[in-house]
Amino acid sequence: MTTVASNQGILYVVATPIGNLGDMVPRAVETLQTVAVIAAEDTRHSSRLLAHFDIKTPCIAYHDHSDETRVEQLIARMQAGDSVALISDAGTPLVSDPGYRLVRFARQVGIQVVPIPGACALISALSAAGLPSDRFAFEGFLPAKQVARCAQLQSLAADPRTLIFYEAPHRILETLHDMAQVFGAAREVVMARELTKTFETIKGSNVSELAAWVESDSNQQRGEIVLLVHGAPKPESEAMTPEHMHIMKVLLDELPVKQAAAIGAKLTGLKKNFLYDWALQQAE
Repeated sequence: MTTVASNQGILYVVATPIGNLGDMVPRAVETLQTVAVIAAEDTRHSSRLLAHFDIKTPCIAYHDHSDETRVEQLIARMQAGDSVALISDAGTPLVSDPGYRLVRFARQVGIQVVPIPGACALISALSAAGLPSDRFAFEGFLPAKQVARCAQLQSLAADPRTLIFYEAPHRILETLHDMAQVFGAAREVVMARELTKTFETIKGSNVSELAAWVESDSNQQRGEIVLLVHGAPKPESEAMTPEHMHIMKVLLDELPVKQAAAIGAKLTGLKKNFLYDWALQQAE
């Protein structure tokens, strides 16, 4: 078990707003004001956020293309006692944003990693989509090429969980058309666009109708987009277990076939028509 040295700095993983600056939590502001350095995905982009909250802490660039030297520099600073805050351009770092390597390395060498929760586009979209949220899968961005995109969608076609994707505005129509082809035109999809911003839009429909709506309004092909797809319906079970058979035989001893099938469907969860056909076969 790795122990944390008391004289080491801390790596704070800090969520920032995805649009509305009012969503910046006070703890995030305080953390960014007090650490020794901020590791930002894009220092120029983050400078506007930091200026708004009067945060004068120096920034250093850290992104997916940063080499191992940059990771080692940040680790060395924390081992020497400096605390570091990791931020992305928007939202929670590491959720389709850089930071995994730094966090993993920090934990491996015994540096404490502390999350500062806040905005996250996928969770915000899920909370307002009206789709099942007890189980969901975040798939990030789909491949840019159609063949690879369709292959990935095909691998998820039977997944019963709500599926969540980020998508670029210039690919939104292509992706919706591919979803209609792979998932079927009737699959329910919700598009959440420009969340927390002036032109926030949350629209749900079957994927075919949603694609037509987006195609008819070019404004819907702009901004940052989250797509949420209803999970695949569970396959109907048509297998009669011994328990199902016993229930139906008891019902059939007392009731007409139609009524027995209706009550049996409620007791077993099987389809009424399936039980009706099964009962008729038993009488042959």
